[in-house]
Amino acid sequence: MTEAITSSDTIRNNLLMAAAGGILTGILTPLSPLLIDRITGPNGQFRISLVAVPFAVLVFVLVWRFSANRWWAALIAAVVTMIAFVCAVDAAVLVEGNTGDAPRAMRYLLAGLTGGLIGTAIMAFGMALLPAGPRQLAAWSPMLITGALAGTLLALDDALGFDEKVSLLYPLWQAAVAVRLTMILRRY
Repeated sequence: MTEAITSSDTIRNNLLMAAAGGILTGILTPLSPLLIDRITGPNGQFRISLVAVPFAVLVFVLVWRFSANRWWAALIAAVVTMIAFVCAVDAAVLVEGNTGDAPRAMRYLLAGLTGGLIGTAIMAFGMALLPAGPRQLAAWSPMLITGALAGTLLALDDALGFDEKVSLLYPLWQAAVAVRLTMILRRY
């Protein structure tokens, strides 16, 4: 009986730590362009990928911790996360730009939904190829659904008039996806 309580406490603590890490990295993510803008060098997609570094570090820690301490798998998962971020931003911009006649709230809702789904789908696909993650789509579907639905917070950010340095999207999306990722990795 005591072992079951200890086990459930450990699981809960792992999930709370993943959520806290997601909130922290989600606060740092919109602030990171302030630092990145001071770096001279390549522009474009590479700079956008650097914005994802805080969350990629969290993904690195989660994959390393729950995948038998395989540092190389955790590093690949972090790089995949950065690629997923760039693709999610590009997809959201593309959808928002191609829904020009729709009301602004609808454009941002669709853009957030698409970006959230694309980001988590690329993360899931990349991590499913690693020894750390399951190969079945059903195992990743909770993370895909969570990422897509949490992506709709982009519309809320727009409605509340948040600028690029303050966001509900990043802390809540990253916390939710980090928790789902932890649940998936713990199970397999």
